This record gives sequence, C-alpha cells and structure tokens, in this order.
Amino acid sequence: MHPENHAPTDGGTAPAHTDPHVLLETLVTKGRRGESATREEALAVLALDDADTLDLVAAAGRVRRRWFGRRVKLNYLVNLKSGLCPEDCGYCSQRLGSKAEILKYTWLKPEEAARAAGAGVSGGAKRVCLVASGRGPTDRDIDRVSGTVEAIKEEHPEVEVCACLGLLSPGQAERLREAGADAYNHNLNTSEEMYGEICTTHGYEDRKETVGMARGAGLSACSGLIAGMGESDADLVDVALELRALDPDSVPVNFLIPFEGTPLAERWELTPLRALRILAMVRFVCPDAEVRLAGGREVHLRGLQPLALHVANSIFLGDYLTSEGQAGKADLEMIADAGFEVEGAGTETLPEHRTEPRTDLVTVRRRGAGTDVAPNA
Repeated sequence: MHPENHAPTDGGTAPAHTDPHVLLETLVTKGRRGESATREEALAVLALDDADTLDLVAAAGRVRRRWFGRRVKLNYLVNLKSGLCPEDCGYCSQRLGSKAEILKYTWLKPEEAARAAGAGVSGGAKRVCLVASGRGPTDRDIDRVSGTVEAIKEEHPEVEVCACLGLLSPGQAERLREAGADAYNHNLNTSEEMYGEICTTHGYEDRKETVGMARGAGLSACSGLIAGMGESDADLVDVALELRALDPDSVPVNFLIPFEGTPLAERWELTPLRALRILAMVRFVCPDAEVRLAGGREVHLRGLQPLALHVANSIFLGDYLTSEGQAGKADLEMIADAGFEVEGAGTETLPEHRTEPRTDLVTVRRRGAGTDVAPNA
C-alpha cells in the first residue's frame, strides 16, 4: 500500500497562452540541437494537464533518442559509510537527529566495497557509485576511498567509479582522480531560494563550489535534484536551470522518499504523471546530459516506470542508500519489455561534443564519447 498522494504545490506561473502542441514541437527542435528550454518553457511543461503527459513523454523521447538512442545505462550504489551525519538535511534518513530506523556503520574495507561493487557489475552495471555519509571527507577519508577505487578498478578495470562523499576541500578531487575515479556526485537538490528550508548546516554555494572542484580536477560532474519536498514549480525550474549552468554530465532526478523519523516524513505530494512531467522538464533543460532516474522512482512512478525510460537514459540498479529498490532482475526485464537495451561497458555514454577539451578545466576529462543518433530518431 502506498500512502495517499496529495496535490503538488505549484508556484511558477506558466504562460496562459501556451498551446501544448506548439510548446512540445518547439522543445523537440531545440533539444535535438542541444539547446536548453527557457524558464518560461520549463514552467509551461510542469503546468501541462495530465491528459497531455503522454504527448510530453513522446516529445521528450525524441530528444532522448537523439543523444542516447535506446540505450539505458545501469548504475550501482555502494554505501561505504552509513548514518551518524552531522548535517541537518531534512530529506535524509542519515541526518543529524534522525529517528529513522536505518543501519549505521563506519567505513567498509576496500575489499568489502570491491566485493559489493562486483555484485552490481555482474548485474550489468556500468558505473559504481561510492557513497559515504557526512559533511565531507577528511584527507584520511580520501586515502580510504582512493584505496577502494583502486581495488575496484583492479578487479573491474572497465567499470566507471563515481564518488559521493559530501563537500570537498581543495586538492581532494585531484587525489580521487589520480586514484582512478571517473566522476564525482554532489546534488544541488533544490533551488537556492528554498535551500534554507531543507538544510541549515551548509549553504547552496558550498554545493556549487564542490561541483566546480570536481570538474576542475577533470572528474565527470554528476549533480541533480530531489522533487517532492514541498517546492514550487518555480523552485524545480530554477534548480534545473542552475544545473544546466553548472553543466554536469549526469543529472540524477530523485523523488523524495518520506522516511519516518525525518522532518519530511509526511510529504506525499507526487503523482506518477507529475513525476513524469518533472523528468521531462529536466530532459528539455539538459537535453544532451545523462538524465538518471534515481531514488524514489518505484514509489512515485509505480506502474509508469517504463514510460520514464523514454525520458531518462540512466537508472540505478537495485537498492539505494537506506531504502530498498526494485529487484535487479525486474529492472532488466522492464528495460527489455519497453524496447530498450542495457548499455554495455564498451559503449560510450555521452555525445561526442561533451568530451571535447574545455578551457575551464585543469585537465582533460576522461568522459565517454557517444555516437549521435540519426536525425529522424
């Protein structure tokens, strides 16, 4: 049984004259050129009626196929350290003061983490995400994680490794890169205006700075959002546009799982169709980025998960940090049944233009170059 969904909180004002057909054709044309939706267009997407959502998914699918074909990238999460976090992020079961009943443990040993990563790789995962609770890593923590990255790469040299350790200090991203890490995740989560309502122990600029440090070190940046925390349409659009400005390669879209024992425990405001509209809005704002269907998809999309594959080109396989996900076998069956294919280790994920050297990076990022799909895809 799922708790009753409540009506979403809409705050943005979409243009009243917008014709859905004209809007979607405009967004498809722009998205296939790699151009971002404007703020007004993104708000209009979120304001579409439920009856227009299937047309919206079809339109977003044309953009998705332009850059990523029918491939689905699988990601697997390994929780290196769980619970006892000093930060007060209201959505998190590991937060300061959380009464959520979760496992709490200190750092996994490198061989334990490598063994856990191997389970994901054997299930088809192309990327392993190493996550640790806390405000940010100490230099000793970076040593630990570097050892874990090296252990995973030794056993699975073809797998991508992404670290998610919180706020970085100068020089730490470079050390992770030297150890063999390919990417770094640090989500913005919501708009700058709303951020103070969900966290007071660090600020929005801290998060943006960490994403910049990762990119500057030559790591592929991964940064996304959480929907369903009481935000308005304007908040969702603002964070999507901020992400576009930061230009991460991967944009995870999470849907709030309201854990008991956290301040957002009673927030059940997303419907499956609303979740699809949010996902499509992110695709149109970040058309050529890897859009990842992340935490909460099973709870909020429910039977519409296969439709979301027409918008997102990446998903997490299995469980999340402190919550159970859909069984890996069911995910693989869902992907095949929907007419998609799992992206293999030898296949490049990103469009080729996103792998070109950038003048704002200290080193050239080792990011996969993808092949563009035929224009009529």
